Amino acid sequence: MRPTLRQLQYFVAVAEAGAFGPAAKTLHVTQPSLSKQIAVLEAELGLALFQRTSRRVALTREGDSLLDAARKTLDAARTFRAEAKLLAGDARVRLQAGVLPSVGAYFMPSFRERLQTRLPDVRISLTEGPSTELTSRLNSGDLDFVIASASDAAGLERLPLFDETLWFCSHPDDPLMASDAPCPLSELCGRQILTLSFDFHLARIVRDLAAKAGATISPEYSGASLDAIRQLAVSGDGIAILPSLYALGEAIRDPSLRVRRIDDPAAIHPVYLYWRSSEPNTSFYKRLAEEMIAEKTNIRMSRIPRFQF
Repeated sequence: MRPTLRQLQYFVAVAEAGAFGPAAKTLHVTQPSLSKQIAVLEAELGLALFQRTSRRVALTREGDSLLDAARKTLDAARTFRAEAKLLAGDARVRLQAGVLPSVGAYFMPSFRERLQTRLPDVRISLTEGPSTELTSRLNSGDLDFVIASASDAAGLERLPLFDETLWFCSHPDDPLMASDAPCPLSELCGRQILTLSFDFHLARIVRDLAAKAGATISPEYSGASLDAIRQLAVSGDGIAILPSLYALGEAIRDPSLRVRRIDDPAAIHPVYLYWRSSEPNTSFYKRLAEEMIAEKTNIRMSRIPRFQF
């Protein structure tokens, strides 16, 4: 009997998801592959870990008894790898980071430049996605840290990085685009709002803003592309609400793009740094957060002369 760490990871993922399909999606494997590995694990243990029905997968009594031990084993393995890197003098040289799309394209390039002088030994590889997916992959050990919006994922530490203001764009002839001044939320009453799919926390914020304004969410788009909703809006298909990193970055790149800030206390997209609670090197992530906050401040200060915050 020799269960692998991967099999234990699969066991925990299925137990937490309560189904093979969502667990396979979280793990980025096919459902048949996941089912096969769970079957192999059960055969090696000589135990049934799950009760399978047509609608749901539930832990057996034995599976429930072993779940906590599996989680502790995975945490211990992550700690072992981290400490081994420290002893080898390769402390977090290469980090796998999960980031929101707007952060990946409009924050990480300048942040990487900053790291070249502040933390020259650190190299960061990027994976983009919605917050829930990224924090799940962080918990499973696929990522070292995540820059994401609000998440209720257990087993993670979190530090606030910055709040993105929310901006919007529309067709150039839309009366709302006649001014560059911050726009009261009430002026969006009766309008169709374009946003991302509800996998993204940003879309939930936008939904609440639309309800508060008396606007509606457009059915024209559901996906992960800020470019798509911006282009739809500029073509006259609604109003796209965009986080400041993306909105102002695109307005600088394309001077023909007009954007206005939404003047409302709720028009904020919070961004956090997440890492696993089991990580032994907490001070490193606190230092990383400090550098991120400083870089975001630099970005904002460079944009103040042009945009009305």
